[in-house]
Amino acid sequence: MLTETTSASSLGTAAIEASSIPSSLDNAINKAKTQLLSLQHDEGYWVFELEADCTIPSEYILMMHFMDEIDEALQAKIANFLLSQQSADGSYPLYKGGTGDLSCTIKAYYAMKMADYPLHATHMKKAREWILAKGGAAQSNVFTRIMMAMFGQIPWRGVPYMPVEIMLLPKWFPFHLDKVSYWSRTVMVPLFILSTYKVKARNPKKIGISELFITPPNQERNYFAHVKTPLGRAILIVERMARLLVEPLIPAFVRRKATAKAQDWFMQRLNGYDGLGAIFTAMVNAYEAMDYLGIPADNEQRRIARIAIERLLVIKDDLAYCQPCVSPIWDTGLTALVLQEVDKYETNPQTQLAIKSGLQWLATKQLRDEPGDWQIQRPSLPGGGWAFQFGNSYYPDVDDTAVVALALIQANDLKFAENIDRAGVWIAGMQSRNGGYGAFDADNDHHYLNHIPFADHGALLDPPTADVSGRCIMFLARLVNQHPEYRAVIDNCIAYLRKEQETDGSWFGRWGTNYIYGTWSVLTGFESAGVPKNDPSIRKAVAWLKNKQRNDGGWGEDNYSYHGNNIRGVFYTSTAFHTALALLALLSAGEAGCPEVGAGVSYLLKTQQAGGFWEDKNFNAPGFPKVFYLKYHGYDKFFPLWALARYRNEITPNRLQN
Repeated sequence: MLTETTSASSLGTAAIEASSIPSSLDNAINKAKTQLLSLQHDEGYWVFELEADCTIPSEYILMMHFMDEIDEALQAKIANFLLSQQSADGSYPLYKGGTGDLSCTIKAYYAMKMADYPLHATHMKKAREWILAKGGAAQSNVFTRIMMAMFGQIPWRGVPYMPVEIMLLPKWFPFHLDKVSYWSRTVMVPLFILSTYKVKARNPKKIGISELFITPPNQERNYFAHVKTPLGRAILIVERMARLLVEPLIPAFVRRKATAKAQDWFMQRLNGYDGLGAIFTAMVNAYEAMDYLGIPADNEQRRIARIAIERLLVIKDDLAYCQPCVSPIWDTGLTALVLQEVDKYETNPQTQLAIKSGLQWLATKQLRDEPGDWQIQRPSLPGGGWAFQFGNSYYPDVDDTAVVALALIQANDLKFAENIDRAGVWIAGMQSRNGGYGAFDADNDHHYLNHIPFADHGALLDPPTADVSGRCIMFLARLVNQHPEYRAVIDNCIAYLRKEQETDGSWFGRWGTNYIYGTWSVLTGFESAGVPKNDPSIRKAVAWLKNKQRNDGGWGEDNYSYHGNNIRGVFYTSTAFHTALALLALLSAGEAGCPEVGAGVSYLLKTQQAGGFWEDKNFNAPGFPKVFYLKYHGYDKFFPLWALARYRNEITPNRLQN
């Protein structure tokens, strides 16, 4: 492993004196800005690819075989992509450069087998041997076992008991839909139908994967070996008793009532061409459930549901993959903030037009009177949030709302006043009891639910996190002069963030990799809220950031840092994304003149590509820490530009125009 720390004195060769920067800095900023402006769509938005691990493209092939809707040409391109992502040992990791993951490798193997790759092919043989060495397919995660049960590869006793009657449970019951996150609700409700009725994949080629099991699936007795906690084992006993004793006694009319309620729930939330929850897994579950429920293929809602899934595809000449979702609101909001920072230096008509167009598009996407599941926690709270995707009316995103609303504030345009006011009311109202903010829900912190057998991914909930909370006060602090009622909200959030600071000075990053991301999020929030630069929390964070700078002047963090406190801050290589975040964090803390910032700027200038952008290979965010990771393809394009522009504005304040 490369060394991860360096001292300020060793940065001398990498650092650039401020007096020598402007020409090279201006050139770098202009090149990146020009490229970024060229990617704006005619409607005003920006959207970049959002890549996940190989489970999602594998599941796309599996879906085609489940439904017997096989597009051979598309399947071949996806299989080519899967082959290109395989590690040398035959496995498939959850992020580039990571260790192999059993469940991901099983799905990729099954998908490639369905795509007619022969078993004797080298990559198939290596994947199969790797899977067997890890204990075989029986040791896979819950979602993979559910897939295998539907394809007839394991018995249904190998998956958690999830009767559709869960839909009828009262709110006071320990498990209720209202107690889990939005993504869990949208995935689970159609899955209740598929699991309850043991829906079987069509699988027209009758392809199986019996060769991936050490013990024959019908003889396997250790499908739930992953349940290790006392609470988890107790719940597993109750679940098994319910499967054996309660399931046979459920009256037919109760099952019909529960099924109808589940169907009504997800059909009401189908979300048009953006799909259920606007996330792939929920969309596929809904589409397959619609088929089982007898909704014909020419039904308009079912047809649109299929198109919504297709819209997630990224298709190239000889490769294709499927995105887990799309991120236009997030990408456009952040890009607007970046361009606003760039344009502080020298107002440019083209840049101003791009910002105006982007903000006008964003303003039309605010969710106001639409129904939403967030109203379960806050029934009297008026709408005012933004989603993450093009459309997701039931599920506005707290993080996106804070970013978009801040960009609207900085536009200093009265026509956005109502959008901003609504966003302020909504953000303030979504605060959890502990002072922090979740991404979509308030007080979604019933942690005992992560012990149920279904929740082996540990991501059933949406509790408050430091990174989202930091951006909420970043936004609300800009409104507090006009809305003094937000002062208590901000103070409570700052108190929460102080409690969340790690002993080494960093903050955890739930939605971006990882401690650098979390620390940037909080320090920008503290700056906006007016927390003094000499505050002990800020100084401790600054010391941590400086200590984590690498000898080349950059910063970088691996997703492996999510896998335990004892390995927090694993830094294998510098990235433009992490270097930009570290610089933005240090600049928020008043560190523009320190040698570490100069060295970081030098790193970005040296690593900029000829076209104007930067190129990181790394996955830079978790979907769910430890089990699902993402690469935002925009992060290595606009975050470095943001950092360079902010630095330029800090060292040349006399040249600022506004």
